Amino acid sequence: MKASSDKMYDKYKNYDFSDAKPVAEIPHLVKLQTEAGGKSRITMRVDNDVLATFKARAEMIGGNYQTLMNDALKQFAQGVKLSDVVREAVHDTLETYLTTRSTGRAKKL
Repeated sequence: MKASSDKMYDKYKNYDFSDAKPVAEIPHLVKLQTEAGGKSRITMRVDNDVLATFKARAEMIGGNYQTLMNDALKQFAQGVKLSDVVREAVHDTLETYLTTRSTGRAKKL
């Protein structure tokens, strides 16, 4: 993110924060950061095509691309494989189809 893209940048761009204490040393800020969901702001470089894919998918579902990227990273960290996700999706779709076909209405087992 470029500094100029941050709405608060202009307001604070001339402040000198060289003597500022770290968040960990200010109890109120520690509490606020903890309440914010335990997420950390990072800077990360990704390939343009990867970013475009996440942004396109987020737009299709009406979500946020950062959330999609976080979910993908979380699944990877938990050992979830794409093949597992695809297998589960195919299983659920097939199960719904077979149930619909045999009963004439959609009903998940």
